[in-house]
Amino acid sequence: MTQQTAQPTPLSPTAARLWAKAREEWRQRQFDAAERSLIQLLALAPGNADAIRMLGMAAQRRSEHVQAIRCFREVLPNWPEDSDLRLGLGIALYEQGEIDEAMMHLRRACELAPRSGAAWFNLGEALWRQAQTEEAITVLQQALELAPSHVLAKLSLAKAQASLGQIDAAIAGFRDVLRLDPGNAEGWFGLSNLNTVRFDANDRTQLQSALARDGLSPRHRELLGFTLAKAMEDQGDYAQAFDVFALANASRRKRVKWDAAGERRRVDAILRMFEQDMPAPLDPTLGQETIFIVSIPRSGSSLVEQILASHPQVEGANEIKDMSLVIDAETHRRRSAFPLWAPDASAGDWQRLGQEYLARTAHWRRRKPRFTDKSLVTWYLVGAALAMLPAARVVIVRRDPVETCLACYRQCFTEQAGFTCDLDEMADYCIDFLRLTRFWLDKYPDRVLDLPYETLVAEPEPSIRRLLDFCELPFDPACLTFHQTSRTVLSTPSAAQVRQPIRQDTARSLRYGDKLDRLRQRLRDAGVAVD
Repeated sequence: MTQQTAQPTPLSPTAARLWAKAREEWRQRQFDAAERSLIQLLALAPGNADAIRMLGMAAQRRSEHVQAIRCFREVLPNWPEDSDLRLGLGIALYEQGEIDEAMMHLRRACELAPRSGAAWFNLGEALWRQAQTEEAITVLQQALELAPSHVLAKLSLAKAQASLGQIDAAIAGFRDVLRLDPGNAEGWFGLSNLNTVRFDANDRTQLQSALARDGLSPRHRELLGFTLAKAMEDQGDYAQAFDVFALANASRRKRVKWDAAGERRRVDAILRMFEQDMPAPLDPTLGQETIFIVSIPRSGSSLVEQILASHPQVEGANEIKDMSLVIDAETHRRRSAFPLWAPDASAGDWQRLGQEYLARTAHWRRRKPRFTDKSLVTWYLVGAALAMLPAARVVIVRRDPVETCLACYRQCFTEQAGFTCDLDEMADYCIDFLRLTRFWLDKYPDRVLDLPYETLVAEPEPSIRRLLDFCELPFDPACLTFHQTSRTVLSTPSAAQVRQPIRQDTARSLRYGDKLDRLRQRLRDAGVAVD
């Protein structure tokens, strides 16, 4: 690492003692205590660059990215050629959605420290998450040349290879991690998440041994639990698999917050607000570049995106956050919760927000004129999206509700998908999704398309032609051979599946018999049709 040494103002004896105390507390991993000492120090020596930098590091450990950015930016002039500082700032900016600036700092960190495996790893991870997968693979391979035992880089490389359809290489990568560390939870889950590997009896035994270890974090115990359950499925033991899924989900429920009643109130509020007519758009052509794909997870949205992204005019952007970020920023500006401010927004407000969204997503239109946005929370925001972008198209992908709920229950998602931890809550989420999306279909019949997964699977060509017509795209035969399209698919469970021809044998619920009777009844009681 190349570093320029700052010339700080000498500290008072008291401030110097606090600085030494903070450094020792940090060394001993007493991070909260270190932060308290740093705050006391800065009260005596405002602007002390060393303390501000460490305060930024403490904020980054807590994922408080805004504070980390503020601290790192403040001290960057002191150490403009410090690769670690550039790296920390790049990571925080990336997590806050400031992608272009983040990539600049991450690349600069690699220039300043070309022998740093950590710098190359973080650049590679960011590139992969931005769907710049070919470069990501090259960068991650560089990280591993410098740090051959960098397990996180090995895992990221395998995930990047999977997202580009290099499934055999991904399997080999995950197996290599497990060869070095047979109990590695991320390695096992990565292998399981491909949904193409059949686990054998030996895998099941190794997973049971890994789960029996002391000191596992809840997250790692859950990853291993989900993988063991899938291994049990591969051995035909569905009853025991269900019990293991239940244990893993119960553990997640303790850590992951979800307020089903609050979500229902949120949906009720959206229905009330958007029953009112929105102002006529100032530019009815705004947003014609955009195709929103709306669904519950594991319902076929990645398949629909792959079909559309096979068209020469469409770029598949995967699950991007820009619509939510634009709405959240406006909510903050107005100091009023969404959707309560929606009726007060003028035509000019909606156009401004639409232009902000298009500016944020402009990089997805560098190669092709149109793009897909399949964020799985957009179903809440369809009314706002169409007020912002009146020429956009929305495709609602829905699957049999029992199959959908089971598929989500079987998948270990991130903490943002708290509704998947409990089948009752999953049913409530599905019910809310169906009633709100029915509302969007009724309100915007010319801009919202209903695309049942089962119909797409049973009648692919007519369904695909209907989809393209709705999106005002000319028919292209590449959309029928979507599995041959080379592109990045960031949803790992779908990365291998979308590279296979359409299958009609994906239903699983019958294998679980009466284990799902409560779920079926809950859906029926809400008026949802269940086979």
